[in-house]
Amino acid sequence: MPENPKRNHTAPLSTVAIIGAGIAGIACAIRLANKGYKVTVFEANAYPGGKLSEITVNGYRFDMGPSLFTMPHYVDELFTLSGENPSHYFQYQRLQVNCHYFYEDGTLLHAYAEKEKFAEEVARKTEDSSSTVLSALTHSASLYHLLGDLFTQRSLHRWKTFFQKDAFRAYLSLGKFDFFRTMHVANAARFKDPKLVQLFNRYATYNGSDPYQTPATLNMIPHLEFNVGAFFPSNGMYSITTSLYELACRLGVNFKFNTPVEKIVVNKKKVQGLQLPTAILSFDKVVSNMDVVSTYKKLLTSQPQPHRLLNQPKSSSALIFYWGIQQVFPQLDLHNIFFSNNYQREFDRIFNKKDIDDDPTVYVNITSKYKPDDAPEGCENWFVMINVPNNTGQDWDSLIAAARKNIIEKLNRMLQTDIEKLIACEEILDPRLIESKTSSSLGALYGNSSNNKYAAFLRHANFSGKIKGLYFCGGSVHPGGGIPLCLSSAKIVADNIA
Repeated sequence: MPENPKRNHTAPLSTVAIIGAGIAGIACAIRLANKGYKVTVFEANAYPGGKLSEITVNGYRFDMGPSLFTMPHYVDELFTLSGENPSHYFQYQRLQVNCHYFYEDGTLLHAYAEKEKFAEEVARKTEDSSSTVLSALTHSASLYHLLGDLFTQRSLHRWKTFFQKDAFRAYLSLGKFDFFRTMHVANAARFKDPKLVQLFNRYATYNGSDPYQTPATLNMIPHLEFNVGAFFPSNGMYSITTSLYELACRLGVNFKFNTPVEKIVVNKKKVQGLQLPTAILSFDKVVSNMDVVSTYKKLLTSQPQPHRLLNQPKSSSALIFYWGIQQVFPQLDLHNIFFSNNYQREFDRIFNKKDIDDDPTVYVNITSKYKPDDAPEGCENWFVMINVPNNTGQDWDSLIAAARKNIIEKLNRMLQTDIEKLIACEEILDPRLIESKTSSSLGALYGNSSNNKYAAFLRHANFSGKIKGLYFCGGSVHPGGGIPLCLSSAKIVADNIA
């Protein structure tokens, strides 16, 4: 494989083992390889990507996990860091419409990427004015610029973070952070129309949280879609995984698939290596891209457990139906949301009752709109998802059967169709499978929820304070879940190691 021209050919600084070939593990491997480390990645599955994987069924291709792509420069940066032109290996386009929003009263809002056009759409179809929408997006950008880098690009567990210039700039604007109101309270105060309140409340789900509990600070999230942009990779979301995996291989990273790790070997509070089913291997440093709860409970059983951090409330999970649909729906786009009539009840059922509401908000992602070969001609590949509680031992078979019936009835009603007879094939992903396939504690998609104002500080650090040479990356630790934050965690870890 071609050598990265930036890499020197001296002996590696030291050896690093990474547990898990999720997107954060791969990104961390790339960064460390560029710093001269000899990196080996151990993955229990037969494929890279973790949640960011794919399946193909009867001619329909589905991205199995994350479906929204923002902050593409985080991916590009890994190529440029490695001395390569990102566009030679990974292409994407900015969406002109971020999402179609459907309401039970027949209202359809097109969330145009151009914020002025979106504001005009809102003014035409709701009780809110375009200036209210633009003001909300300006406020979102202001929150992000004050807090984004501080909370996502640096460790919150190093004192020096809080003595940076941007930290002092943030201290001067503490009143703007909105820590003490919930997202819903802030949005209800800003918008007249319940439809807009619900639309902006939806952004709490981007990290598996409840808008009726999570702080209004998370109203920074819309900035990423409307002011920065939402994108679609030309070859689908899984191409993020494959392009970065191939880059890591070109840099000399060694991947060991179908190789579960049984134990992180520690001696005198220092990492010694990994215990595999067939051998014990020595490494100077270990990075766990495995869920932090599973890391401690399965791989560090003899070490002190940070119970307070591990026992924090977990995020929501997902129930996903992958349907091959034998029809084209021109009124649908890449991202589509069919809202519930009672959003507060829906979240109460998820987070408080650990149940699924009879009228769930339904998300439909159709990549064949932008990548036609993802479905046979005249057909579409539907990724149909609802937010559900994490796995605490519910009767999932009964819940799934009821949810499927309710989802189909809702889509039939709002699209004036008969979905059941159009389903050519079906696969299902539920919290139990998410937990077993990805080692995510309770099947939670984002590790901890963000349902209190201290949540950002209650995520596990990207390093161990008690075991020298042990580090953590991925969605279950700082700064959080989702592709951009996972890539940020990889950068924080690589910088800490170096």
